[in-house]
Amino acid sequence: MTHKPLGQIFKEMGLVTEYDIQQALAKQKETGEAIGQILVGNGLVTEVDLSRALAEQKGMEFVDLEKVEIPPEVIDLIDHTTAETFQVMPLEFDGSTLVVAVSRPDNLSVLDDLRFSLPEVSNFKAKVANEEQVKKAIETYYQDGRSNMDELLAGVGTAALESDGATDLAQLEADANAGPVVKLLNMVLLQAIRDRAADIHLEPFEHEFKVRYRVDGVLYEMMPPPIHLARAVISRVKVMASLDIAETRLPQDGRIELNVGGNPIDLRVSTLPTMYGESVVLRILDRSNLALDLEKLGFRPDELGAFRDLVAKPNGIILVTGPTGSGKTTTLYSVLMEANSVDVKIITTEDPVEYDLEGGVQVQAQEEIGLTFADCLRSILRQDPDKILVGEIRDLETAQIAVESSLTGHIVYSTMHTNDAPSSVTRILDLGLEPFLIAATLEGVIAQRLARRICLNCKTPYDPTDQELYELELTATETQGREFYFGKGCKSCNGTGYKGRVALFEMMIVNDRLRDLIMNSASTAELRSAAREDGMRTLRDSGLLHIYDGITTIEEVVRETISTV
Repeated sequence: MTHKPLGQIFKEMGLVTEYDIQQALAKQKETGEAIGQILVGNGLVTEVDLSRALAEQKGMEFVDLEKVEIPPEVIDLIDHTTAETFQVMPLEFDGSTLVVAVSRPDNLSVLDDLRFSLPEVSNFKAKVANEEQVKKAIETYYQDGRSNMDELLAGVGTAALESDGATDLAQLEADANAGPVVKLLNMVLLQAIRDRAADIHLEPFEHEFKVRYRVDGVLYEMMPPPIHLARAVISRVKVMASLDIAETRLPQDGRIELNVGGNPIDLRVSTLPTMYGESVVLRILDRSNLALDLEKLGFRPDELGAFRDLVAKPNGIILVTGPTGSGKTTTLYSVLMEANSVDVKIITTEDPVEYDLEGGVQVQAQEEIGLTFADCLRSILRQDPDKILVGEIRDLETAQIAVESSLTGHIVYSTMHTNDAPSSVTRILDLGLEPFLIAATLEGVIAQRLARRICLNCKTPYDPTDQELYELELTATETQGREFYFGKGCKSCNGTGYKGRVALFEMMIVNDRLRDLIMNSASTAELRSAAREDGMRTLRDSGLLHIYDGITTIEEVVRETISTV
């Protein structure tokens, strides 16, 4: 490491003067922009010059990829998905050491990622190249790289593992560490992460081994691996998650921590015994893609203001409700992130803890050893919290302690599984809580769903049919003058027409009128009617506004919401 200032390196390269550096430093104080980018923006140095200087600053060798010819046998060592995910290019291989070009000299953890992906290579060495040159080289050398997965599956299809179906532990371990199995699973994981999948499903059947991804809430099937690899691939997942590979009769849960391209990735692993082997689901938590920001969740301006006023209350219970995978925890963590400061004590209890909250105290509930939400919440109250998050209110004991917490001056955030906001009140009553306690403590309920966003790259206007409008209980007259859109499907969205998701919200703020209805054990329909009269926008109404704004489609809103008229 030379630790030279970047400006000094540029001066030694004869590209800038001392006056240029001082000007750039002055601008850096104003904008906070990196000095290298300022000099590039001023036209004094090029992006390639910047990469060369960064390499020298880190004591690494620079390589100009436009002047290098890479042999095909070296290219074959790293597949297209790995090269694209990690943004690396293989350069040389002497039989033991693989030299790769990286675009970020400050992120050499990519070499550890490559060791995980390429166990057959003994050593790795990195050289620095310009980022654009790396991208261009990947496009040039991997022109047919999209068929990468198909080629790999074709290759491992004939790679016989020495397994006769026995449950010998040594044989299971050998199968799990076999080269074809390791490569196949690495490819599946990397492609899923690259395609922004939320879950990976590995499902053995009698004559087939299915691999499916859930992207933006919808499952997509990829080319099935050979059935004879199912047991070995699942054993490999269990080895990575530190699970007992010999135990195939009981469900198991584990965790895998990866680092892909410098970004931390958590995989939550769940196994389930089935008739034809163990079914495995891996939930991908990509911390680099977290958008824990209220501004980015999809609230409309009027909703955001009302929501901020609601969550800023000093005490009470605030519920977020919706089915599994509807973004409830993300919404609540966005609230906590905004409130997170030195003078606020935040304690959460979840099963499992999904996000890291710097400065917050996070407790893992573990019902298998008797540590329930209620137990955690009871202890949390003795820790002097300001804001409390309970993963889910699912029983009377947890509900009672949440009520006690709010009555003693705490704000409690939690989730429930109900179809809409008003029905959550009925659900709490069903747990056995007294109506007057609910009326005294419940401040608001937010129901939410996630609808897929139309891909901006292939967004196209169209005229909906009468049948489509009928499904939304609209007529052509009511929608006259409005534009509707859909996604035709393109490379950017993998032909689906959708990319990303947006939240639909239904916000029921509990006022005096609703408190009276709750006290009198009013029905869900009565609560809904009163809330709508007081200005509550239903999930369907929220979906309609997103359709009119060209954000999502009629199909998505019909799929995710129900009419409450």
